[in-house]
Amino acid sequence: MGFYQDQVTPRITNVIMNAADLRVIRNRVAAGLAGEVVEVGFGSGLNLPHYPPAVTRVLAVDPARLGRKLAAKRIAASPVPLQFAGLDGERLPWPDDRFDHVLITWSLCTIPDPRQALAEIYRVLRPGGVMHFVEHGRAPDPRVARWQDRLTPLQRRVAGGCHLNRPIGELIAGSGLRVTRMENYYLRGPKALGYTFEGRAAKPAAAA
Repeated sequence: MGFYQDQVTPRITNVIMNAADLRVIRNRVAAGLAGEVVEVGFGSGLNLPHYPPAVTRVLAVDPARLGRKLAAKRIAASPVPLQFAGLDGERLPWPDDRFDHVLITWSLCTIPDPRQALAEIYRVLRPGGVMHFVEHGRAPDPRVARWQDRLTPLQRRVAGGCHLNRPIGELIAGSGLRVTRMENYYLRGPKALGYTFEGRAAKPAAAA
């Protein structure tokens, strides 16, 4: 990573993504998590305060090492044990069918190959296991989508590789996971930045 992406972007993200309305969403998305949870895109630990008591351990995956330092106070304050377990969401370091829950929040926009990351999430989930997610992506309004296409090259440069225009719903549906809940809405602010996909997707119980 360059200096800006390595040292500046995580600090900006730590502030912007800790807004009060986003904390409400994080709390909602984390509801129902239990046992060992893989969090893909741990960042600076903004989800830690929202893990329910039934979670016994969080296994954090994220390439931003500065995020670990920014997360230090949240980690110390959290009753949930945490282990940093990987740097790459496209290559999760666990065997197949290992976990009941994966959490991913506002991360598929930046992972270079989101399809591969979702394939890995599918692989490590047990049959019947669930991915809890909230992401921003391509809006259904053609006018907004055109602006997303125009702004994405700039967004990628200033926001650590973030894409505004990824078709999150299609990516999840194409991963083999079955969407069991999906809510779509715009966050406050410019529509091009905030079209949201929030929900859960399960690995079919009949999967091998």
